[in-house]
Amino acid sequence: MPSAQTASSQRPLDVLVWGTCDLGKPRTRLMLAALERSGAELTQIHAPVWEGVDDKSVIGKGAALKRGLRWLAAYPGLIWRLLRAPRPDVIVVGYLGQLDVLVLWPFARLRGVPVVWDAFLSLHDTIVADRRKLGPRHPLARLIRAWEWLACRAATRVVLDTEAQADLFRDTYRLPPDKVTSAFVGAEATAFPALPPRDPETRAKVLFYGQFIPLHGIATIVEAARLAGDRPIDWEVIGTGQMAGEIRDNLAADPPAALDWVEWVPYPELAQRIAGADVCLGVFGTSDKAGRVIPNKVFQILSAGRPLVTRDGPGIRELVPAGAPGIGLVPPGDPAALLTAVELLLAEAPCPPDLHAELRARFSLDALTARWDTILHSPVKD
Repeated sequence: MPSAQTASSQRPLDVLVWGTCDLGKPRTRLMLAALERSGAELTQIHAPVWEGVDDKSVIGKGAALKRGLRWLAAYPGLIWRLLRAPRPDVIVVGYLGQLDVLVLWPFARLRGVPVVWDAFLSLHDTIVADRRKLGPRHPLARLIRAWEWLACRAATRVVLDTEAQADLFRDTYRLPPDKVTSAFVGAEATAFPALPPRDPETRAKVLFYGQFIPLHGIATIVEAARLAGDRPIDWEVIGTGQMAGEIRDNLAADPPAALDWVEWVPYPELAQRIAGADVCLGVFGTSDKAGRVIPNKVFQILSAGRPLVTRDGPGIRELVPAGAPGIGLVPPGDPAALLTAVELLLAEAPCPPDLHAELRARFSLDALTARWDTILHSPVKD
């Protein structure tokens, strides 16, 4: 890739963002915002494939087939536009790009253009180890692993969301250390601005929102609410997804005294819900992936300046130092520890208006811009 010296002494990088990346994901939007802010000459050649799909794991077989055909049908046009475009300095492929990088591979090689692939997460690890939709020996699981292995070799550099995730790629796919790197997801500060302290009330409110996937550990949250009994704490859970049926049965069998489940609220309304909470919850899943990632909601809660309880693990430790105020890190799948952490944070309420200010600086748009600029300028030995 172009050296930092070349870029700084001559002209901004010409960066082409190419493929079918999911613009519905904050990860993708923040990456694009960082690239634009970096001063790069940014061009996009994009085919919309994933609009309207919040959780790809729960779409039916018919809908999945239609999406797959739409995905494949997008490539002739994308390739034609690529070949007609001026040669960029670097091509960036966003999430979900496992197929994009393979289709792009021969054309990028032909033009001598490096490819930075924001893998973000492992598709194989998500399907097999985290969501357990396939066993590791299933032929399709083996195919996905081989597909991802090849995609890593099609890219000049592979980017994940944490170094813990990057280590997974290095080890699983036997990649050179400098080929794989990481950049935090971050949060859209305009959507999740720092909020003033909540007015104290008789009853406290604890909020969780997100897709109901195993990584989130929804059952742990429900059991913590059950353990709270008649204590003056209201629990609000927003979302639906893969685990919704199981959670519905759980609640029907033994409903907690003060838990309210709302299946959906508009994205802009999430900030209002966070503003109405005394403590917000991250993830509590027991999978290795749950410990390696820092999910969107954690960055959003920190951006809003609300007290946070989430599971401990190597991923969150890359951002949150030991003893950080307003944050409770608990063992995975442990409802008693979750409840204890919530009560400790409630005892410290109200939170100060500048809570998490130092942490926010580490994943601000300025910080993400600097990180992505470094990634695009750092040379990699193929």
